[in-house]
Amino acid sequence: MEQLTLSKSQLIRSRVKGVVGGSIGNLVEWYDWYAYSVFALYFGAAFFPKDSETAQLLNTAGIFAIGFLMRPIGGWIMGTYADRRGRKAALTLSVLLMSAGSLMIMLVPGYKNIGIAAPIILVLARMLQGLSIGGEYGTAATYLSEIAPKKHRGFYSSFQYVTSCLGQLIALSILLVLQRFLLTKEQLGDWGWRIPFGLGAILSVSAIYLRRSLAETDSFKNEKVATSRKGSFKELMKYKKEVLLIIGFTIGTTVAFYTFTTYIQKFLVNTAKFSKNDSTTITMIALFIFMIAHPIAGVISDRVGRKKIMIIYGVVSMLTTYPIMIGLGKTHDLWTAVLLITLALVILSLCTSISAIIKAELFPANVRSLGVSFPYALAVAIFGGTAEYVALGFKQAGHANYFFWYITACSVVSLIVSFNLPDMDRHSKMDEDLK
Repeated sequence: MEQLTLSKSQLIRSRVKGVVGGSIGNLVEWYDWYAYSVFALYFGAAFFPKDSETAQLLNTAGIFAIGFLMRPIGGWIMGTYADRRGRKAALTLSVLLMSAGSLMIMLVPGYKNIGIAAPIILVLARMLQGLSIGGEYGTAATYLSEIAPKKHRGFYSSFQYVTSCLGQLIALSILLVLQRFLLTKEQLGDWGWRIPFGLGAILSVSAIYLRRSLAETDSFKNEKVATSRKGSFKELMKYKKEVLLIIGFTIGTTVAFYTFTTYIQKFLVNTAKFSKNDSTTITMIALFIFMIAHPIAGVISDRVGRKKIMIIYGVVSMLTTYPIMIGLGKTHDLWTAVLLITLALVILSLCTSISAIIKAELFPANVRSLGVSFPYALAVAIFGGTAEYVALGFKQAGHANYFFWYITACSVVSLIVSFNLPDMDRHSKMDEDLK
């Protein structure tokens, strides 16, 4: 009996370690992404001075390359690597690339020291991180799904977004601490902006340590197909329907996610006329509740069924997105704004909590990581990465509410796809892994 208890205890510790190690890269990924975004106000002039036209062009080209080009490329490269060399190897490489990118940003001298080489190195560092970001999601989603017990797959997969939210919260917290308690605006512009990237490198090293000690999944170890069929694009194209399902499924979720976690701060300032400090506070509170909602939504999905939850999400999102955005645009009360954004994010958590497992269950083990990574990264690059530009474009044209209908339309696409998803409780490719 004691031995049996010990074995159960060891199993629980192993699974906890697997969840932490498998999802911590998302924490680092979103921390790095947010740190770059929020601290760009302080270091932008050091790398992209207005009197240098070439530097300004590099700024635009770099953002484009990272946001739109590198994610699908990273999804393809890292997805293939994970299917051929193993989930553990790909997870370790992914976070190593993040660490290298953070170190480069922290250490690179400014434009006045090394000239045009400074923005070039900065762009290269962000491209390196873009490769990592593109492959991180699919590989981590695959790993978390494969180590999860069948009855708890929704719960396990939910931790991918828990750590994503936590990474954003850490980046925002560091910004607030440095702004309000430790450094002046001048100090932040001179050298203080390097601090968060140094911390990002430390986080990455910690993640590397955790991931190096992870156990490889049984699904990968028991895969018997030839190496040439593992992670190949030709093999993936045997599952065209599944690839299209992921793209359609991602369209609605990625637009809503980027709207309510990233663009919403600008919306609160530019449209609702909140101060920058209040918009940051509102976002942090809503993100914290969003983070907590994921494991709860994951547990519910394990009880109710993932397809049913996705249909519920699609219907509720379709009906509530427009009135929520209209309400946010009109309110000037902090707690009303918190309530509305939190409502939108809790609804979104019904989908994001199980998005990893839904994608992973569509593919066999030999192309699972590629199958999750590439179509997801492609959809995010096209729709998620452009959400803010679409919103600002409509606003500039004098039709800001058109963007609200755009988000709603994307939710409808996800709803249609949800009706066409197979019943994962009966037809999951993951159940075939160990047969």
